[in-house]
Amino acid sequence: MYAVIQTGGKQYKVQVGDVLYVEKLSAEADEVVKFDTVLAFADENGIQVGTPTLDIPVKAKVLKNGKAKKITVFTYKPKKNEKRKLGHRQPYTKIEITSINGVANA
Repeated sequence: MYAVIQTGGKQYKVQVGDVLYVEKLSAEADEVVKFDTVLAFADENGIQVGTPTLDIPVKAKVLKNGKAKKITVFTYKPKKNEKRKLGHRQPYTKIEITSINGVANA
C-alpha cells in the first residue's frame, strides 16, 4: 500500500514506515502532522487517482527539524572584478509516515 502526497511544492510516494526529509513544516519534534493533499492511493484492490485530491488521511510523526549541509554559491563576471560568495543551508523537517487511511504499521 502506498500513497502520493504533496507538501512543500513537491510530490512524494510514501508507504507506512518511510522516513522522509521534506521542506520545513511548522511542527515541533514528536508532533503528528496530517497531509490532506493526497494525489493517489494504491492497495491490493487497485489504484485511486484524485481529481485533484483524495479524502484519505496520511499521518506522519515529526522526528526533527534541522538544516542541510551548507552549499556555496559563487557568482562572478570575468574581467570586471565583480564577484559574490554566498552560503545557504536549506531548512528541512524529518518525518516518519505512521499511517495511511487509518491503517497503522503492524
